[in-house]
Amino acid sequence: MSHAEGHHGHGHHHHAGGTDRRRLLGALLLTAGFMLIEAAGGWWSGSLALLADAGHMLTDTFALGLAWLAVGMARRPADHDRTYGYHRLEVLAAFVNGLVLLAVVGGIYYEAALRLFHPEPVAAGEMLLIAALGLFANIASFALLHGGHHDHGNLNRRAALLHVIGDLLGSVAAIAAALVIMMTGWMPIDPLLSMLIGLLILRSTWAVIRESGQVLLEAAPADLDVAALCDVLQREVPGVLDVHHVHVWSLTPERPLLTMHLRAAPGSDSAQVLAAVKSLLAHRYGITHSAVQVEQGPCPDGDATEQVGHAPGCC
Repeated sequence: MSHAEGHHGHGHHHHAGGTDRRRLLGALLLTAGFMLIEAAGGWWSGSLALLADAGHMLTDTFALGLAWLAVGMARRPADHDRTYGYHRLEVLAAFVNGLVLLAVVGGIYYEAALRLFHPEPVAAGEMLLIAALGLFANIASFALLHGGHHDHGNLNRRAALLHVIGDLLGSVAAIAAALVIMMTGWMPIDPLLSMLIGLLILRSTWAVIRESGQVLLEAAPADLDVAALCDVLQREVPGVLDVHHVHVWSLTPERPLLTMHLRAAPGSDSAQVLAAVKSLLAHRYGITHSAVQVEQGPCPDGDATEQVGHAPGCC
């Protein structure tokens, strides 16, 4: 019986994390500072779009702060209590930020419905000025975050960027609403555009919540067919008779992990079988952290048919 495990190198991840943390802090300070200006401007002009965007920026200040803390915590080394380290904190931060965004969208829709049934006058000139300033602040925050470590798999960065994109779209909506009101006097454009922005935010937010939830539930990566993986191992690795007790999950979306048992043919070299399996996992599936137990007899952990869905090739 043989048991082995592979590990990632974390140096690049730590360096990227430091850069991301500085960029997140810059975006956090910009967002918090302009939130106060936009809230005052929304109250001054009577614009729901500005007030809604200021409320969104308030939650974004919290969200970016949470993302900033999570990046710092994720860099802490593993210990005896947390043997995988603190990487999951970034996924948890993304999940919480997604839930916060859902609440924000709900609040925007509630206020927009009230404003549609009870229109209130809007000072379009003041609204346009504040919204234009907000647009520049949001573009600067977006540039800070989007210019960081280019990694679409990191949910924490994606969730933080979603908050900033929501603010940027909110500023665009407020500018458009101010122009329409100045030219036509049609007040419903303000809440209607707010509802449209909420719908755009909702679509991307749900994707982050779903993906981070899957990671927290330790589901198999969405792009990995576990049954097919088992079948490939049996067909392509000489000496592998069957594969069982297969568990695939993700520490973070960019760090898939795997444990499995495999039964080797009598007389086969367990070390060679193990090396071939690990090579295939790394090069074809990107799984470089795996624990594989090679057996040349009955499985010591009991019934090998205890597999998810009793998938073919995983029995």
